Amino acid sequence: MTGTTHFQALAFDLIDGRLVDGDLVNCGSPALAIQTAQGQWKVFGHVGAVAFSRTSDFDKGRFNHKHVLRRFGQVPDEYLRANSDG
Repeated sequence: MTGTTHFQALAFDLIDGRLVDGDLVNCGSPALAIQTAQGQWKVFGHVGAVAFSRTSDFDKGRFNHKHVLRRFGQVPDEYLRANSDG
């Protein structure tokens, strides 16, 4: 497999009673992804944020495994599990 790992942070807002994704932020390390997610939640006032890593498989042209690094506040159910495919 030819691939790479991406570290990302994603904030969520509560709109009309449901959690809505904000902009996905690419980060250079797991620590920066966690720090960014925490800042989105604590400093910028989003209702929640998550830091995660994803591996990509360039041979197949898709993202494979998602690993949740840290959650802050309210996040969708899909981020409550530590790991997931897709």
